[in-house]
Amino acid sequence: MPSGTFFKSRQFWPIIVAGSVVLAAFNSFTVYLNSRVIGRARWNDVVFTAALWLVFAALTRIPYALARRYPLTGERLAHTLAAHFVGALIMSLCWTSLGVLLSLLLALRPTQVPFLRYYLSVLLTNLSLCMFLYFAVLGCIYAFSYYREVREREAQQARLAAQLAEARLSALRMQLNPHFLFNSLNAITVLVRDQNTHDAARMLELLSGVLRQVLQSEKRHEITLDEELRFIEKYLAIEQVRFSDRLQVQWSIDVSVRDALVPEFILQPLVENAVRHGVSKRSEAGLIEIVAASANGDLLLSVTDNGPGYIVGSESGVGLANTRARLETLFADAAQLDVKNAEGRGTVAIVRFPLRRRVDG
Repeated sequence: MPSGTFFKSRQFWPIIVAGSVVLAAFNSFTVYLNSRVIGRARWNDVVFTAALWLVFAALTRIPYALARRYPLTGERLAHTLAAHFVGALIMSLCWTSLGVLLSLLLALRPTQVPFLRYYLSVLLTNLSLCMFLYFAVLGCIYAFSYYREVREREAQQARLAAQLAEARLSALRMQLNPHFLFNSLNAITVLVRDQNTHDAARMLELLSGVLRQVLQSEKRHEITLDEELRFIEKYLAIEQVRFSDRLQVQWSIDVSVRDALVPEFILQPLVENAVRHGVSKRSEAGLIEIVAASANGDLLLSVTDNGPGYIVGSESGVGLANTRARLETLFADAAQLDVKNAEGRGTVAIVRFPLRRRVDG
């Protein structure tokens, strides 16, 4: 069914007017050349031809109105075709009547032919042409309206997809924030239970700063890698208070990718897993290595620990599931998250997705 916005728009009429003006100019020029060839130039014929095609432009309101009233659907197709057939006859009568009127005004009607016979002769001559032109214009109207409808439907689907992705990302962010908060509070609870009030107070101070950044930050789904790393530094400072000198952090960040866009909190679940399943499982000092580099147009982020290693099927937590869902929403199949055993000992989590910078939009 043709869309209502098409019939409310004015984009179709410039096309009709332009087409009619071109036809009027071309046919008038042809009539003029023909009159010059036969040696009898009659400007009345030229004016008559031009005016007749401009009248046709005005009469295209008939197929336009009927196309709006009778959409081309299979339910009432016969009724629609009958309506357009009547419309074509009406347009033929109007075009013939106005043409005859123009011929009278320009003194082009042969006086030896009775008016009624002349009128019927012109009507029968114009009927086939007018019927053809009517349905040609009607086809253009339907084609243009359906094209507009398809474009509008595609635009609406794109808007809905964007809104769905926005809603999903917002929901995932809402899921991640309390997950991080509860884990941090549990760590503080352990310190309080162990009567380590100094470290508990230090963790509360650091946690308040982290939460202030999380809760007061703009609701952006992507930030620069530099911003993400600053947040991870604060998060690891909390964990270092908890583990004292048992937690060591090694950074290997390519300076050229610090301005790359990354999903917000993309590293925090990976670092948290490295702490919980790596460092906390060791009696001696634990090491976490964070790497960021570019490779073949992608951004590679990895978090490696020297814990007991990766156990297949242990990815049932909120963090990794949340990370995978956000990567899928933002990048579809262009992103991946792999968790596997590191060389030697420990676990490595590698995130890969297209490298984009803030200037790229």
